[in-house]
Amino acid sequence: MIGREYRFHGRGSIQRLYGRGKAVRAGALSLRYVPNRKLPAYRLAVVVSRKVSKSAVVRNRIRRRLYERVRILSGQFPAAYDLILVVYDAALATAPAAELDRELMKLLLKAKLVPAGPQQHAIVIPKEKS
Repeated sequence: MIGREYRFHGRGSIQRLYGRGKAVRAGALSLRYVPNRKLPAYRLAVVVSRKVSKSAVVRNRIRRRLYERVRILSGQFPAAYDLILVVYDAALATAPAAELDRELMKLLLKAKLVPAGPQQHAIVIPKEKS
């Protein structure tokens, strides 16, 4: 789970993001974002609807996996942003970490939140034991 300083507090910030933010979509994920000049770090919310999965266990697994992937990539953000990730497919709960990273990186590159180039491969994926 991400730390308290990286979460939204109250509905006002989220409503501002839905009203003024830009949106990009790639595959099973959508990203809404807006720069936040008042805070030193990003804030993130992950939205997984019951339409995606009726099971709260599956929805929470997707949420936790995405929070962790963004936490790893957050060092590449050039500035503080408010971010909302919206999930459209339950397959992300069981997808390999590499595939999840590719989906998320596609979104972040499309939104120009991370620089393109060699840094986009900064995620180190451990090899499976044989």
